[in-house]
Amino acid sequence: MTDRPHTTVRTGSLKVPGATLHHEVRGSGPLLLLMAGGSADAGLYESLAADLADRWTVITYDPRCYSRSRLDAPPADQRVTDHSDDALRLIEHIGSGGERACVFGSSASAVVALDLLSRHPERLGTVVAHEPPVVEVLPDPETGRALFAEVRAAFRRDGAEAAAAVMSAGIGEGASRPQDDGAASAPPPTPETLRRMRANLPVFLEHMLCPFTGYVPDTAALEAAADRLVLAVGEESGEQLTARPVRALAQRFGRKATPFPGGHLGVVERPAEFAAALRAAFTG
Repeated sequence: MTDRPHTTVRTGSLKVPGATLHHEVRGSGPLLLLMAGGSADAGLYESLAADLADRWTVITYDPRCYSRSRLDAPPADQRVTDHSDDALRLIEHIGSGGERACVFGSSASAVVALDLLSRHPERLGTVVAHEPPVVEVLPDPETGRALFAEVRAAFRRDGAEAAAAVMSAGIGEGASRPQDDGAASAPPPTPETLRRMRANLPVFLEHMLCPFTGYVPDTAALEAAADRLVLAVGEESGEQLTARPVRALAQRFGRKATPFPGGHLGVVERPAEFAAALRAAFTG
């Protein structure tokens, strides 16, 4: 990512049904919502948001069950629709006059992006969905179902580290490896951000992984809005289970998936190149 002047961060909270969302806003211009996946929160996108704030009003936030956002009740299995409703409420809260927002989601948050576009296309501009693990669109969805169920079972038996090992082995070959050429250089997440994300991992493994990977996209609604949908796949993802669904969706819509730098975690593996690819997607 290119060097940018200091970007003012405007923080706030938004009460939504069942939760209070912590959000951060940078820059000015058209709305751009960046949604973190996995167990990550807004802190993961600090550098990316600052980079894009020269052209957009960039919104980041902690999902309702994570970090500085708060649930009104103890965590339970999460619903994709609740998370996409949260995203829409943030767009409406930060925006004005019904303006459309561009959206980026990766992994679990790409599932949210698909749901948001299928239900509220009138509120969105370009949507980049990077490797949503929606295994139900595959010809062999039972393989993915079984894997993610075993990941959760491993977490319950043996903890998060064992669950991560099961998931890594099951996703398959083709994982990207950052190259030592300077392209992977970016300020690392702060110790506090890393602490928060580690604390979120049990909630992700117990309450988000299976419900989100089991989500069935409304393909008819997505096809109707396909002119605004960028189905992104990591250049280094190979035939990983997390890459196959986005290619299947693209094929269903008569298109090709758009290659993005790195693999499933390209946004942190190849941050400068990934930011440039996002910028091109939203301006092209």
